[in-house]
Amino acid sequence: MGTVIMHNVVSVDGFIADENDGVGPLHDWYFNGDVPITGGGDRQYDHSGVGSRFKVSKASAGYVRSTWEAIGATVMGRHLFDLVNGWDGQPPAGDHVVVVSHRPKPEGWHPEASYHFVDDVTAAIDKARALAGERTIAVNAGEVGSQIFAAGLVDEVAMDVVPVVFGSGKRYFGGIDGQRLLADPHVVIQGEGVLHLRFKVRR
Repeated sequence: MGTVIMHNVVSVDGFIADENDGVGPLHDWYFNGDVPITGGGDRQYDHSGVGSRFKVSKASAGYVRSTWEAIGATVMGRHLFDLVNGWDGQPPAGDHVVVVSHRPKPEGWHPEASYHFVDDVTAAIDKARALAGERTIAVNAGEVGSQIFAAGLVDEVAMDVVPVVFGSGKRYFGGIDGQRLLADPHVVIQGEGVLHLRFKVRR
């Protein structure tokens, strides 16, 4: 089975967006470098809705490229799906998306896209595992991500930490209660305007 990695870009005080879903400078590092993120066959990843191609620093490029190429499926909440319109059926990485939602896929919405709607976080991970095979399952942080984390279904926590303090907003770990122990980071990469960290979850 593929590794389940909870991931997001995050402020140093643990927020993935402000109260109005604004990300401020959190994503600036995606565009402040000279190295395009390319996949197999020189495929370039487009971030739908932004209109620009990712160009990151050399220090970040190898990490981001290898991370994205390993993704088979992404699990996200309905709020994020609605916010970005599901990336118009073209996720930045991976071939499949599982949306945790009590509402079905919007009628007529990109029928060609491999997007699957389920109403339970455990079912979402099960579906993502079936779709991804041996590839990585990327879980977006936030409320749904924290539910998956609290259920013990996350293998690793990945953070792209940006040097900004939000003070309030949407938390990386949502409303999770209690302490959870992570192992020492096994990935520490300093990019330009971002610090890439990855931790294994202690069982």
